[in-house]
Amino acid sequence: MTTLTDEQTAAADAFHAGHHLVLQAGAGTGKTTTLVQLAASTERRGRYLAFNKVIARDAAARFPRTVRCTTAHATAYAAVGHRYAGRLNSPRQPAWRIGEGLGLNRSVRIGDHTISHRTLSHTMLRTVARFCHSADRVLTDHHVPPLRRLESQSSHSELIGFILPFAIRAWSDLQNTEKGVVRFEHDHYLKIWSLRDPRIEADFLMLDEAQDTNPVLEQVFASQRDHAQLVMVGDSAQAIYGWRGARDVMSRFDGVPLTLTRSFRFGPHLADQANRWLAIADAPIRLSGTDTITTDIGTVTHPNAVLSRTNVGAMAEVMRLLAENHSVALVGGGQTLRALALAARDLKEGRRTAHPELVLFASWGDLQDYAAYDPAGKDLQPLVDLIDQHGTEAILNAVDRLSDESCADVTVSTAHKAKGREWSSVKIADDFPPPKDTDELDDQGHPIPEPVRDADARLAYVAVTRARHQLDLGGLSWIDDHPGGRQNTSHGSAESEV
Repeated sequence: MTTLTDEQTAAADAFHAGHHLVLQAGAGTGKTTTLVQLAASTERRGRYLAFNKVIARDAAARFPRTVRCTTAHATAYAAVGHRYAGRLNSPRQPAWRIGEGLGLNRSVRIGDHTISHRTLSHTMLRTVARFCHSADRVLTDHHVPPLRRLESQSSHSELIGFILPFAIRAWSDLQNTEKGVVRFEHDHYLKIWSLRDPRIEADFLMLDEAQDTNPVLEQVFASQRDHAQLVMVGDSAQAIYGWRGARDVMSRFDGVPLTLTRSFRFGPHLADQANRWLAIADAPIRLSGTDTITTDIGTVTHPNAVLSRTNVGAMAEVMRLLAENHSVALVGGGQTLRALALAARDLKEGRRTAHPELVLFASWGDLQDYAAYDPAGKDLQPLVDLIDQHGTEAILNAVDRLSDESCADVTVSTAHKAKGREWSSVKIADDFPPPKDTDELDDQGHPIPEPVRDADARLAYVAVTRARHQLDLGGLSWIDDHPGGRQNTSHGSAESEV
């Protein structure tokens, strides 16, 4: 029989008392094991909603038969989505063709820029996608995404005025179960399902990875409160998908707050590293490691994984490792990088590109100037540097040389894609920049750096906690000299180890 920790026992007691629970589970603290134990301790019937198919499938093998393990999309498909099965299987087509089918067939002039109907069509579909991720019941202005180089309020207002009517037309098209112009996607039937105020039949409902929940799913989950016991589990400090519509719903959830803070993945030294970032992010937990696990912090010459902050940073690591004759795998594959390289090649050869990040640039020089001199373009500078240093063909060749993880010497991943993964030894790539210095000086006359942003601290926390036995801080080593890295990281809320 498995011996429960004090925290797991507290969770079991609260669950048996019938309370709604919000369980903050730190990296490697055995959250799935805890949920399985809760479910196995009752004869009530439950539902477990997972972040993706792989997690749902793995959970189904561990949970008792009284618990149905699915994704939110699978639940929505069973209720509504199956009616759109014919449209889901329709062939892919470019956004501009969908736009033309809805009457969007001309360019529009906004400020100094002519926006092609191709770009407008893509923006229209992004507007519908943002609506589908939201809890809103109608499409409105704030669903229209900003376009790079049209950041001013007046320019964006003009864009909204043009795009919104077509987005409303597209959403109307998606209501037809038999046929339509817009290619029907899985997020469409999830949104349609949510707008019908669905009832999920279960005695208790568990939502995993709650920190990355889209508002549309949050609304559906919370609306089950009157007839089902709700268990929300996740790690607020791993909320790293805000840029794509997700938001941490755990801090606002009305339930008994509980924690899992003892990590079974790594030892105390790595827990101390994690706690530095948790303190900076003002997270609700601090971790303790397992004494019987040795995790060393220092130089790692041959890591199992290298974790970067950005896709461009990952590409730079791939090229460096290939030059050293390693066989390299890239988590998620190289399609994102291939698309950026092809877009850059178009610009360098004097052609405009349809890539959504680069559509408003007339040439490679135009992009270089924007990245170098416009504050809004600073995030494109690493891409420009990579292309200027290696050339597009070298990058495309590197993507073609990628290996499968099962036979690679080293795996490269962004920290975002590494979430939920772990490796024996991990090195942090060099593209995690330290905060800029301010004009203020400390007692020794050295510039005082800006505080670390919460989003950066959370991403760093995810990155460092992927390691089990060896961690090379690499591009995050600057934290040793940053005032924020010297905060108290004691295990204030962590379970004491016996």
